[in-house]
Amino acid sequence: MNTLVILATLPVFLILYYVYRKDVNKEPISKLLLTLFVGCLSVIPASIMELYLETMKPAGPISGGLYEGFVVAAFSEELCKFLLLLLVIWRSPHFNEYFDGIIYAVFISMGFAGVENLMYVFQSGDYATSVGTAVVRAIVSVPGHFLFAVAMGYFLSLARFDPAHRKSHLIKSILYPILLHGTFDAILMVSENLQTDETIAYLIGTLELVIFVIFDIRMWRKGIRRINHLQQLSQQQDFDRRNPFANFRWNF
Repeated sequence: MNTLVILATLPVFLILYYVYRKDVNKEPISKLLLTLFVGCLSVIPASIMELYLETMKPAGPISGGLYEGFVVAAFSEELCKFLLLLLVIWRSPHFNEYFDGIIYAVFISMGFAGVENLMYVFQSGDYATSVGTAVVRAIVSVPGHFLFAVAMGYFLSLARFDPAHRKSHLIKSILYPILLHGTFDAILMVSENLQTDETIAYLIGTLELVIFVIFDIRMWRKGIRRINHLQQLSQQQDFDRRNPFANFRWNF
């Protein structure tokens, strides 16, 4: 049991450590732990929404897979994380640098991913299956939640520090994670629904793998660029605060 808990939670803590190290001015540990805890709690409203939306799932294999990916999973989970993220940090005085949007979004998302991982691992049946589930989710699902959170936090920070375009940034902050998450899940769910015989299953599985790898690589590239961009903006903010002459203009 201890091994399964470690396998389910280790990728979560590795990602949390990674983003924490990237932060220019470290956030209070108490605030980060609160955000992580709220992320854990977000599983409850998301699960309730998913159960309700699942009752309206279309019967077709393609439409059903798309509905499950974009509506049941992506819409429910990302909306709950987004609303709770706003509740926790939007008016917080600690949300004072560009990179803060990403770090808090990742912490709330990793709280969700950690609980979800534990649920999947301990519902997998025998020990060998549980270990396999934990390993696959560590490679695929947890990094996926991380990248969805990067998109959410990136645009949330732009909304915070760019009031002139706040509305459009806030829309992107929830829309982009839903689209990324929905595409991520729909690729898997549609292929599962279309697997009617061994030959088709093999072809679909191969195509799915190619599409998924391409999509995953693009997500990682975008995610790392967004992290680096906000890290640079935060460093500039920090420099401006420390240097009283940073924004000084000589007038003659």
